[in-house]
Amino acid sequence: MKHFASLTLALAAFVYPYSTYAQHTSPPSTTMTYPTTKKTEVTDTYFGTPVKDPYRWLEDDRAADTKAWVESQNKLTHDYLSKIPFRNEIKTRLEHLWNYEKYSAPFKEGSYTYFYKNDGLQNQSVLYRQKKGGEPEIFLDPNKFSKDATTSLAGIEFTKDGTMAAYQISEGGSDWRKVIVLKTDNKSMVGDTLKDVKFSGLAWRGNEGFYYSSYDKPAKGSQLSGLTQYHKLYFHKLGTSQKDDQLIFGGDATPRRYIGASVTDDNRFLVIYASKSTTGNELYIQDLSKQGSEILKVVDNFDSNHSVVDNVGSKLYIHTNLAAPNYKVVTVDASNPAPANWKDLIPETKNVLSVSTGGGKIFANYLKDATSLVIQYDVEGNMERTVTLPGVGSATGFSAKKADKELYYTFTSYVFPPTIFKYNIASGQSSEFKKSGVDFDPSKFESKQVFYKSKDGTSIPMIITYKKGLVMNGNNPTLLYAYGGFGVNLTPAFSTSNIILLEQGGIYAVPNLRGGGEYGENWHLAGTKMKKQNVFDDFIAAAEYLIDNKYTSSNYLAIAGGSNGGLLVGATMSQRPDLFKVAFPAVGVLDMLRYNKFTAGAGWAYDYGTAEESKEMFDYLLKYSPYHALKPGVSYPATMITTADHDDRVVPAHSFKFAARLQDYHKGVSPAIIRIETNAGHGAGKPTGKIIEEQADKWAFMLYNMGLTFK
Repeated sequence: MKHFASLTLALAAFVYPYSTYAQHTSPPSTTMTYPTTKKTEVTDTYFGTPVKDPYRWLEDDRAADTKAWVESQNKLTHDYLSKIPFRNEIKTRLEHLWNYEKYSAPFKEGSYTYFYKNDGLQNQSVLYRQKKGGEPEIFLDPNKFSKDATTSLAGIEFTKDGTMAAYQISEGGSDWRKVIVLKTDNKSMVGDTLKDVKFSGLAWRGNEGFYYSSYDKPAKGSQLSGLTQYHKLYFHKLGTSQKDDQLIFGGDATPRRYIGASVTDDNRFLVIYASKSTTGNELYIQDLSKQGSEILKVVDNFDSNHSVVDNVGSKLYIHTNLAAPNYKVVTVDASNPAPANWKDLIPETKNVLSVSTGGGKIFANYLKDATSLVIQYDVEGNMERTVTLPGVGSATGFSAKKADKELYYTFTSYVFPPTIFKYNIASGQSSEFKKSGVDFDPSKFESKQVFYKSKDGTSIPMIITYKKGLVMNGNNPTLLYAYGGFGVNLTPAFSTSNIILLEQGGIYAVPNLRGGGEYGENWHLAGTKMKKQNVFDDFIAAAEYLIDNKYTSSNYLAIAGGSNGGLLVGATMSQRPDLFKVAFPAVGVLDMLRYNKFTAGAGWAYDYGTAEESKEMFDYLLKYSPYHALKPGVSYPATMITTADHDDRVVPAHSFKFAARLQDYHKGVSPAIIRIETNAGHGAGKPTGKIIEEQADKWAFMLYNMGLTFK
């Protein structure tokens, strides 16, 4: 899910090809003995309709019987996976694929240039720095934060002069973070560690302190199930205690579920973003150059998204989709910033617009059928050039400070390993800065975009990737992956683990479903609330397209998705179990009647609606809710549910319940297992070794249940 001011720093993954193909083998046994899962008499009544919930007890993760159930399920899962004869071969192959140096794009802070590097199989990437002409040195090594490498670097922000840095750490993947402040010259700690910070960025005000956001910590005993209801924006002044931090926005005066902040590059304006859900935000500014100035409201509704991307003196540059579903850039004077005074700088087009700034320029990154088109503008809105990219794919970055003469961006696609380019802002020339160290030959693979019709006739784009020369005979193992929610864009990106499928003669397909943001806010809204079925229909139609065009068949088709994508997989496998051989619902939202009762779940109501709001909405949710839609006596796909014992309680609680009910109905048909990690869900910085293990299990489970082996 999306939330304001969350900064996750991660490195792209590269891969190495290995030209072999999966071969047929004897299909696995379909008989499994599942642990006994008790049922209890629990019934809720919605608008006169009773709904039984026999596995409600699994929502209490702290109970002894839930812990015992988790242990029994993990034993079953590990026993099953350990019997797949080629599981270790896949893991060995993945370790080889991951074992090469990986770099992030560099960024300048003060007199240093910083970058992330992973030597190969390091659990966490290391933050380095170097001065011009000097040798790189380690600045922060997250691998040394904890003995088991489960404490990760979850975000860092430097002062404008680069002399201090505040960074967040996540322990065990938790969303509750700690913040540590350092002097960058000698890395000495400044003040005490801040605790219990959640869903927050860090925004420095000069060198005196920084803004951050958090919630009141839930009462003891309900840390995991308590709702994270109202966000608060604080200012922490260096050298003072956290308990004395000043409340800037939020609390009883302005209760909002998500609040984030930024400070303009010249330190003049504080910008506040406030929201009640995952879509739409209010916008506020405060002139920090005037002592005691009030917080001024710019946009006072939650119907659209807005952000201040730059300023020149009192002139604000705002990226918005107010009356422009595909976004535009407007300007307005900060003294009177209401929308009535906005002037279009970069008007809306048919392509969705995101923007960044660098070197005093504005970079408009358009999504054209889910791929990047980048145009450079000056601050007066004059187009200077279209940036020449290496091909059709995804370009990210194009951000730098105003004084910088060059910047860095990363380009990737499903068959193009992420490559870092240096861009000269004045000339518009790109040069390759850091090529992937992996031995991969893109010329041996093909990635093409097709358009297919959904159930209601809507045209949906999908990119299909496979080895050149692959025979389309309907027998190719295929993974269909999608998301379809919260306005999230799925753009072409290279994956280390997916090469396992491609080199085995498999196919990887990614459709851009409604509910995402690839075609703007109207595309997003077409997959929300009472239109959510459109998303499932789009996904089902993608599967049917692949089958009708002989890419694969139902016996060789797997589906995967995480979080909202986990809901997608759960809903489609329950609606069309005949269409898929294997299903991977990961960290999914699977009980649509109760998702809003837990932690951050209430913030997702804009996309989903809630069972309490109306009988019509309740009936709609009940019909597709994966947990409730499962039926006895149905042959469901072989299913591996992945989840985590994590502080976002929507995820494990409902994955547990879904797994229990699926196993009850699955007996004697095909395996239904659940892979449960400890504190490794939506949190940042999962160790590389754990990722490799998870991916090995996924590919082994998929091929084995398709009657294939690994060669």
